[in-house]
Formats: sequence, C-alpha cells, structure tokens
Amino acid sequence: MSVLITTEILGENSVLTSVESHLDLTAAWLRSGDGLVGFGEYKKVKISGPDRFKQARTWWNQQLSEFKIQNNVHGSGTGPVLFTSFSFDPQQSSVLLIPEIILAKKGNKSWVTWIGDSRQPDFSKLNNAKSSGQITWEIGSISENKWREQVSFAIKSINEGKLEKVVLARDQIARSNSPINTRSLLQRLEIDYPSTWLFMVDGLVGATPELLVRLSKSLVTSRVLAGTIQKTGNEDRDLALAASLAKSSKDLEEHEYAVRSVADALEPFCSSTNVPESPFVLHLSNVMHLATDVTGVLNDSVKQADIFTLIDQLHPTAAVCGTPTDIARELISNLELMNRERYAAPVGWVDANGDGEVAIALRCGLLSEDKKSMRIFAGCGIVAGSDPEKEFAESQAKLMPMRTALEML
Repeated sequence: MSVLITTEILGENSVLTSVESHLDLTAAWLRSGDGLVGFGEYKKVKISGPDRFKQARTWWNQQLSEFKIQNNVHGSGTGPVLFTSFSFDPQQSSVLLIPEIILAKKGNKSWVTWIGDSRQPDFSKLNNAKSSGQITWEIGSISENKWREQVSFAIKSINEGKLEKVVLARDQIARSNSPINTRSLLQRLEIDYPSTWLFMVDGLVGATPELLVRLSKSLVTSRVLAGTIQKTGNEDRDLALAASLAKSSKDLEEHEYAVRSVADALEPFCSSTNVPESPFVLHLSNVMHLATDVTGVLNDSVKQADIFTLIDQLHPTAAVCGTPTDIARELISNLELMNRERYAAPVGWVDANGDGEVAIALRCGLLSEDKKSMRIFAGCGIVAGSDPEKEFAESQAKLMPMRTALEML
C-alpha cells in the first residue's frame, strides 16, 4: 500500500514560527532566511557501522518505493525529504528522520509537504513553547588543563613525523532547570549567524560555517574551512587580523591539508573539478576562517555516484580529523577521551531526486533526552606550528556561538 506525499505552494509564512500546535519541531535546515523545517516524525531509525552511509541509501530508497508523490512545486528540496545526522565514529548511532510535515522557503517561494491523505495542514495555530530556564555550566569530558596536555602531545607526535595534522575536540555541558527551547535556540542562532547553515536533527542543534557537500543535479560543491582567528569587534583591527590570517604559514598549512583531502576524495567521482589557488577569508560574527569552495561535475558513468557515496568518501575530512586520516583518527581515539557522538560528522538533508545539502556538524550542541542539558563542542586543527594556549583560546571562541545563544534564551 502506497503512502501519499503531497507538496503544494504555501502563502506567506515564517518557517520557524508557523506550525500545528500538536507537532514538535524535529528537524531544520536554514540559511539566510531560506530552508526546510520539519515537524513531527513519520519515521525515524538509528543505524551504525562502517557501512552506515550505504545503509542510509538503502533505507531511504525503500521509503521512496512506498510513497505516492504528488509534487506540484518541483525543484530541489520539494517532495519527501530525509534529514540525516551521522555519527563521527562508525560504531556510534546515526539518525535518519522523515518529518510528518515540512515547511520550506526559497526566495519568494514557500511550500509545504505533508504525509497522509489529509488536506493541506492548518498553520493558523502557533505552538508557543515555554522559555528555557536559567543556564549553568559544567566541565565536559576533560579539564581545560588536560586538553592543553593533549594538544602538547599531538604537537610532539607531529614534530616526530608520525602525522601532519590532527583535530582535537573538547566539550562543555549546559544545564537548565526547565526544558531547553530548541526553536528559540535556532531563532537566536539565525539572528547572530545568518550566513551559516543552521541545522537541527533529533536534538543536534547548531550553526555551522562548513558545507561538506551540496549536490544539485550533477553539480557538486564543498566549502572547506581550516585556519581560524578570533575577531575583536574593532573593524580596523579585524581587517588587519584578516590580512594576517591570509598570510599565516601555520593556518595556510592547516588549510591546505583540509582542501587537499576534499579535492582528492571528490576527484574519482567527478568529470572535472575546480580548486581555487588560494583561500578567501570568511567573516563570521565572532571569528574569521580561511575558506575554499571546491566544485566539480559528477561523472554519470560512475555507478551509484550519489550524495551518499560522496559523504562516504569525504568523511572524515582533514578539517575535523587530520592527515593522514587513519593515523589521525587513531590518535583521536587514543588521546581525546571524549565521545563525539554526532559532532564533527555529516548532517543535512536529501530529497527524492538525490539532491541535497550536507554540512559538518560544528558549532553545535546535543540535547539530552529530558531536554534539560546540552553538550556543546569545539575542535581545533593541530599542526607543527600550533601552540596549546592559542589553540585553547580558539576553542573558547568556537564554543561562544552556542554558549551565547543558550544564555540568551
């Protein structure tokens, strides 16, 4: 028996405020006011293992085979959409989620997709969730001094020639005396970081500046970030810092490793690729990054070269793991003493045509089951020229987006 999926044009609505009162916000993907927001759960499944990307493709194709799709809008992101949030480590749980209702907006066009035989849902009622309680902070998996020691050990390993780069992460825990309002959290992040990709999938919420891969028909795009400097708030001073970042040998080395890992991963699946010779400086509210947009055209002759294939090949990039990948991953496992869960891993969406956008889950937090606590994460790329104190300061800057958003709820 087929399941009816309907997509129709929608009137003027804000994708973060309009929702039937009985449905919870379960998924979101937003950037510069456009995006997709999901409510309720039609189906959700957790998977794990080194073949989790293949499992995701198989499961999504099985769901699509059971759908009867009536799409009156067409285009990328219309019709049924799968939201994905994969784990960094293959043995941890990844989440695949199909919302019951999806509100979407792109430019001047808005649409709604829903599952079932009912008419277009009524969005006249608003589900006004209660405000979050007072936030208090706790030390995460390891102490600050212990993390600095890990960085020093990593630098020593790099200088001994064991590897070229490794990314080390740390976490903090936010606690609230009442459930944390994820919709308000997303709205706060949207105000402060409109140029990032805002996401929410099954309790993982964040605002990442790094796009792992976008597939639109056959065009492949990946935004690579590596190399960071904190902003001061003084425009002239920040311009000078941006210039110093663009010339920093340490940051350029770190960035080169990340770009090379992405370009090498995409090359076998693309008939052509374009890698700019030098990065640009991406300005965010609190930090600046060296950034490079790698593009390519998917080679149709490569069998099963779809978005799941690309995710599988790209993850983990040097931007979140290191170089060489296997040695860096082993050092992370032995040294980091922290379960990353779904942090620093692919998160995004895929539609029925295989188009989609998948980012790396950075600048994010993972909500507890009772919604009264959240683990937030930050990571730093360690290379030969790294300094433990400077890396710690960088990690603090990367924690600020989530810290500030949570404290302002």
